[in-house]
Amino acid sequence: MNKSENKYFNTALKMDKALILLLEKKEFEYITIKEICDTAGVNRSTFYLHYENTSDLLKETTQYILDKHFSYYNVDKKDVVLGLENCERKELIFVTHEYLTPYLTFVKENRRIFKLAIKQFQIMNMDEVYNKLFRYVFEPILERFSIPEKERAYVMKFYLTGVFSVVMEWLENDCKEELDFVIKIISDCVLGMRDISKQ
Repeated sequence: MNKSENKYFNTALKMDKALILLLEKKEFEYITIKEICDTAGVNRSTFYLHYENTSDLLKETTQYILDKHFSYYNVDKKDVVLGLENCERKELIFVTHEYLTPYLTFVKENRRIFKLAIKQFQIMNMDEVYNKLFRYVFEPILERFSIPEKERAYVMKFYLTGVFSVVMEWLENDCKEELDFVIKIISDCVLGMRDISKQ
């Protein structure tokens, strides 16, 4: 990366972080370019060198959050998608230490960003992100497990809502419990290792 590219990247990063800070305080539609520039410490003309409007910045900020999240994994996104059809079925169960440790580490180290993504779910187009994940990752996995097509969206929502609820409870407790504790709860619930009716 040359000096001008580095400067461009650093300025964009400042504006991403500024927008995240502002989104924690107010709704997106009430955030002005002036507020973004003041928070980022850049002038208005610099903003327009990078973006046409605040919606352009929002798209970039959403991608910044997603890239930050994916940077916690030691896997290539393309390799995961391409390997879904050929790997063993046991490798398609993502409620393992291998996948949950980076996910929960990201949540713990980026609590503000994670909570923001939840609060501003629709504004940040997170539903579009989910739809892509469903199409390219979850749907092929459910197909490998012979889940009927019309049931797949319901099954996935059930599991994701459960995992998400555990994570939100953990966040409510300021992530005090160890990762292994949370991973065990998620694994037990998802994989059905704990039969409450027998306790």
